[in-house]
Amino acid sequence: MNAETGAQLLWFAGAFALVISSLVVRRRPMMDWAKMALAWIAIFGLMFIIIRAWQIVT
Repeated sequence: MNAETGAQLLWFAGAFALVISSLVVRRRPMMDWAKMALAWIAIFGLMFIIIRAWQIVT
């Protein structure tokens, strides 16, 4: 594992911790929790796709 891989792993772990903490703090029913989790996954997935597309173009 090189420095770039370590930095990416750290970034993803931090992003995952932010998502989990935001969902846990709200104390909502499990169905709402699942919907919000899917929304967060979609947001980060979309950002990943945009960044990857930008890297390919440039």
